Amino acid sequence: MTSTSTASAIPTRSALLHTLNDNTTWDVIVIGGGATGLGTAVDAAARGYRTLLVEGEDFAKGTSSKATKLVHGGVRYLAQGNISLVREALHERGVLNRNAPHLVWPLGFVVPAYGMFDQPFYGVGLKMYDMLAGKLNLSPSRWLSKRETLAEASTVAPSVGGRNLRGGILYYDGQFDDARLAVALMRTLFDLGGTAINYARVTGLLRGTTMHNGKDAIEGVVMQDVLSGAEIPVRGRCVVNATGVWVDSVRRMEDAQAPTMVAPSQGVHLTLPREFLPGDKAILIPKTDDGRVLFVVPWNGHTIVGTTDTPRDDLPMDPRAGDAEIDFILKTAGRYLSRRPTRADVTSVWAGLRPLVKATGAASTKSLSREHTILVSQHGLVTVTGGKWTTYRKMAQDVIDTAIQNQLLPQAHCRTADLALHGAPKDAAKSAIAHGTPDSYYGTDLETLRALPGLDHVLVKASCLTEAHVRYAARHELAHSVEDVLARRNRALFLDSEAAILAAPEVARILGEELSLGAEWQRATLADFEKTAAHYRLA
Repeated sequence: MTSTSTASAIPTRSALLHTLNDNTTWDVIVIGGGATGLGTAVDAAARGYRTLLVEGEDFAKGTSSKATKLVHGGVRYLAQGNISLVREALHERGVLNRNAPHLVWPLGFVVPAYGMFDQPFYGVGLKMYDMLAGKLNLSPSRWLSKRETLAEASTVAPSVGGRNLRGGILYYDGQFDDARLAVALMRTLFDLGGTAINYARVTGLLRGTTMHNGKDAIEGVVMQDVLSGAEIPVRGRCVVNATGVWVDSVRRMEDAQAPTMVAPSQGVHLTLPREFLPGDKAILIPKTDDGRVLFVVPWNGHTIVGTTDTPRDDLPMDPRAGDAEIDFILKTAGRYLSRRPTRADVTSVWAGLRPLVKATGAASTKSLSREHTILVSQHGLVTVTGGKWTTYRKMAQDVIDTAIQNQLLPQAHCRTADLALHGAPKDAAKSAIAHGTPDSYYGTDLETLRALPGLDHVLVKASCLTEAHVRYAARHELAHSVEDVLARRNRALFLDSEAAILAAPEVARILGEELSLGAEWQRATLADFEKTAAHYRLA
């Protein structure tokens, strides 16, 4: 397995902007710094293409920091009979666990059985799940007695709807930190000789030489530096639109009449204290009242509960959870947990938009495709949308292969199946750092972090954020705002929104010191953060 754990230095923002101003033509320009865009850029750079990724906000600012924190095949899709999608996702789950063991680890799930036929039904299905994973399976599933079920998940409700707990099934999927994986992909891109820049918004597409079909080719983008307002034309041979739920806005820069590809669906999650799930196993409820699965998941010393599936017609960057969604999650979780959570128990609430591929006549977003779709326009713009974090690497491979097939890039083979991501330890099994702790996410960079000032100055106990983490985010992870630090470089906002808000002024001070920015900037970044943080608090 190729290793990228020896880090190259991250350039300063001024150095990055200078690189973009040098009039060099890139082989690949990727628009979008979420899972798909970062994965595509890493794939391209690993093949040897000169690669640039531009992100209008921060890396993983949108959907890609708001997942259920699971790397999984999709039990729901197995029940629907979508075997090929589940097989691919399970394979990718194993690859990701192998290539980024500091960020992805196995997690046991308890499926409680209350009906007479629940155990055999779920048991057979999950054995098929194991079989589809093949040699990359994380651990075999097994039946649990009632006593074993309560031993593995002590807060499972003893009865639901008049039916007593009979036992359960234990199976394994993967868990990860989505925003930290995004940061690792960004660092991997730099390690491979590529370039990434956040707060660089694409405002237009450049047209140039004529293609074989007689159309003028897309040969670059017009990029606006969000922090200064300056516009920079950047030329590239292949432009990839990987902006998730926002792909249609980029497509309409080329063709104002382009039909809508994406039907966005909002998923909401609640964060609760650890006592709602004190062990190290998750709980899966296979079918809720709206036909979805419900996850109750331990994560970073807290409990995550979700998710909903609500269609939306708009595309806000910071969607707000609706009262009905919050109440639905609390009510449903309350049926299956021995202690019913209330609004007073919620430490954070967050919503994200899924880019579901639009299908004519679909009854609801639950029935739309999670599989990714790739389109190449008449002018050569490559657009990818759909999919999920688990399959980001395969999506990226398909995007670059498609570009090659359409003669936008010269032939080069994919190398990411065995590419260790930035920070991956050579022998994860011997690591002394426990999986899923804030320290584990840094992998081989942990020594660099621990050498920075302020390691003992704790800012947010809930997320183990220290002054040293803030300095590291500024120096090594392209953090430019308080939100970048408290929402994505560290997960304080997702774990305890009140604690994150209290820590924000000190984060602003430290970040301002690192970036040589004064009091006016600190006031502005704090004001921006407070607007965003309001969406994570229950009124």
